[in-house]
Amino acid sequence: MSDRHFDELATRFAEKIYGGAKGAIRLAVLQADLAEVLPQRPLRVLDIGAGLGHMSLWLAQQGHQVTLAEPAEPMLEGARKQFAEAGQSATFIQAPWQDVESHVEGRFDLVICHAVLEWLAEPGAILPVLHRLAAADGWLSLAFYNRDALIYRNLLKGHFKKLRSQSFAGERQSLTPQQPLDPRELAAQLAPHWRVESTSGVRVFHDYMPADFQARTEPADLIEMELAYRRHPTFAGLGRYLHWLCRPR
Repeated sequence: MSDRHFDELATRFAEKIYGGAKGAIRLAVLQADLAEVLPQRPLRVLDIGAGLGHMSLWLAQQGHQVTLAEPAEPMLEGARKQFAEAGQSATFIQAPWQDVESHVEGRFDLVICHAVLEWLAEPGAILPVLHRLAAADGWLSLAFYNRDALIYRNLLKGHFKKLRSQSFAGERQSLTPQQPLDPRELAAQLAPHWRVESTSGVRVFHDYMPADFQARTEPADLIEMELAYRRHPTFAGLGRYLHWLCRPR
């Protein structure tokens, strides 16, 4: 297994993820979580695996100094276009996570790593890099594809053969991540260097709704309820993604 990038899938990614409710819910939860904790001053922000730049653009619009690192040129070009259309500036780096440290100087007040770990051959290998890049009093915003939610969805659909074989990886041309993360294993890997301050589920119920219910539910109502239940002690762990806000130890 090797790291997966999105050169050939940039357009499909944009349409599939950010063209509907899934992307809107993801952004709403991530932005709400960050708005609660970030200090009210300009921050140095590094977005690793920035994709099309949706989160970075939002942060730039809040007055923060943003650097985007993304290995796939079509994705980075899409981010540049978004920033230009919004009249915002940023630093753009085309590089995989392994090379980011050689392209930047100093540490950052906020390091973002959203929907990256599940596409890596060795997800744990990036964690020391994230720690070195974050300021001693900084934040790590870590969002990852939740293995628990994938198991639960397969249980609901009766895909017992897949569960018995533990076959969770998506197909090569699929947008299903190749390596969902076990939250307990990830927490153990983080523990020596990071303290998890808050956890939220992203799409804690949307993906489990029957398609006809999804179709007739107002997007604003979906987002309202996802935000309301994102930290519920029972439902948060069912989020298709989990968002952890961490501080260096």
